[in-house]
Amino acid sequence: MSASQLVCIIDDDDSLRAALVGLVRSVGHEARGFESAEAFLQSGAIDACACLVTDIQMPGMTGVELKEYLSARQIDLPVIMITGRPDPGLEEKARAAGAAGFMKKPFEASALIGYLDRALGSVS
Repeated sequence: MSASQLVCIIDDDDSLRAALVGLVRSVGHEARGFESAEAFLQSGAIDACACLVTDIQMPGMTGVELKEYLSARQIDLPVIMITGRPDPGLEEKARAAGAAGFMKKPFEASALIGYLDRALGSVS
């Protein structure tokens, strides 16, 4: 079995963030939650993070803006974006920013695990 990889989860919804951290841990990865993109960037966890799962609509920096920020600094981190609001063009905007995955809430746990497996390179 390969070493677990750190998945960073950013969502301003405390209960959803906790549930996602639990889900990621249940499949053998380390997980750390953050309440905002700014908290994630200030934490220093970016160097250890193997994959990022982020809400798109949050106070302050959005998930798309975070991906653009990382890309502008040549930080090639797979980012899976989630949203509770089906705004027109949002998926296209997320994919244009380089999202490794896009899901609308509510989503199946298996869908997130599939994106994580692909992003972390653990699909055989």
